[in-house]
Amino acid sequence: MMAQHPLWEATAEPAPALQLLQGTAEAEVAIIGAGFSGLSTALALAERGVAVTVLEAVAPGAAASGANGGQVIPGLRHFVADLIAEYGETLGRRLHEHGARDADATFALIARHGIICEATRKGWLQVADSATELAACRQRARAWAEWGAPARALDAEEVRAMTGAEGYLGGWMDLRGGTVQPLSLARGLVRAALAAGARIHAPARVTAIQPDGRDWRLTTATGSLRARRVLLATNATGGALWPGLAATMIPVWSFQTATAPLPAGSPVLPGHQAVSDTRRVLRYWRRDAAGRLVVGGKGTLRAPRGPHSFSVPERMRARLYPALPDAPPEYWWGGQVAVTPGRLPRLFRLAEGVFATLQCNGKGVGWCTASGPAFADLLTGADARDLPLPPITKLRPIPLHPLRTLYAAAGSLWFRTRDALDRARPTP
Repeated sequence: MMAQHPLWEATAEPAPALQLLQGTAEAEVAIIGAGFSGLSTALALAERGVAVTVLEAVAPGAAASGANGGQVIPGLRHFVADLIAEYGETLGRRLHEHGARDADATFALIARHGIICEATRKGWLQVADSATELAACRQRARAWAEWGAPARALDAEEVRAMTGAEGYLGGWMDLRGGTVQPLSLARGLVRAALAAGARIHAPARVTAIQPDGRDWRLTTATGSLRARRVLLATNATGGALWPGLAATMIPVWSFQTATAPLPAGSPVLPGHQAVSDTRRVLRYWRRDAAGRLVVGGKGTLRAPRGPHSFSVPERMRARLYPALPDAPPEYWWGGQVAVTPGRLPRLFRLAEGVFATLQCNGKGVGWCTASGPAFADLLTGADARDLPLPPITKLRPIPLHPLRTLYAAAGSLWFRTRDALDRARPTP
C-alpha cells in the first residue's frame, strides 16, 4: 500500500510545465523553495522588474504548502501584548497589524491574479472544550472586535449548529478566515510569477551555496545559479542547506484524512467554515469543494508508512461525528510543520546577502502568502526594521536539539495531559 494518497494532488489544478536549471544562470535574487513564502516573494519581485529565480527541489507546493489543511486563518496565534513583550512596542504592533490583514491580502491576491483554488471565505471558527480555553476564546473575540475585525464569541449551541459536533462549550468566529485548495494556490502563484517575469526551475535541488566574489553561487545536479541575494524559504525541509539552520526548528508531522463527499443536507459544517480547536495538541477540520470532510491533527514523529499511520485523525473524526459511516478514508496524507521557539516567526541573516525564514508554525497559508511584498522589500535593500518582519537574528539553536525526538514525544504527552486536566475543570 502506498504511504500517502493526498486529496490535494488528486483534485488540484494542473501543474505548470517547468524546466530544469541547465548550465550557468544569473539573477539578482535567488529563492530556494517554491512554497507560499518563496512564490509570493518571487511574484512581488518580478512585478517590480527584479530578476528573480526560484529553485525548487521537487515541485511547487510539494512540501507543506501543498499538504496543509488549506485553512486561511487571520493573524498570528499571539495576542498583541505578547508580540510587544517579545519584539517591543513598534515592531510588535507592526507584526500584529500585518497578521490582522494577512487573510485580506491573500484573498485579494487570489482575486487579482484569477487563481483558481476553490477559494471560499465563509469564516474560521476556534472552538473550546474546556472552561480555561473558552475564556481565552472570548478574550480573543473581544480583542479582535475592538480592533475592528468581524469577530464574535459563540456559545455552545451556536458551535453545535455551525459544526455539527458535540461536546464543545463555545468558541469564537472570525469572518476574515476561509479555505483554499492549497496545492492549487501554490500552482496558481507559479503561473502568476512566471507571467510577471520570474524564472522557476523544478526539480532543482540545491546541493551547495557558496560565495562567488560579491555574489553567491547555488549548485544543482544540472546547473548553477549566481545571484547577489538569496532567500531560503524551505521551512521544515531545508535545514541541511546551511550549517546550524536545522537546529533552530523542530519538524513536526501533521496528518490528515478525507472522507467521501457527504450527502446534501449533512449537518457537518453546513456553512463550510474552517474549524480548529484550542487544544495544545491541535485538531482542525473543514469540508472541501466536493463536500468531503477533511480532518487533521498531530501525526507520529516519523513519516507515514501507510494508511495505518493515520489512526489519530480517524479516531478524531469518529469522536467528532460518531453518526458518520465507519468507513475507511478515501484520502490520507501528511506534511511537516516547522515549529520554532514560542511559535513565533524567525528571520535569519546567514551571511551577507543570504537570509532564511521560518514562518508558519501551522498558520502559513495567510501569513506566508501575504508576506511576499515585505520579503521583496528586504531583498531589494529596505531596512528590515521598517518592515512587518521579525527582527533579523543570527542562528540560535534550540537547546538539546539532538534530543528533539525524545522531548517532542514528552512534550506531546505533557500537552495531552494538560488538555485533559483543562477539560476536567468545571465550567463557571
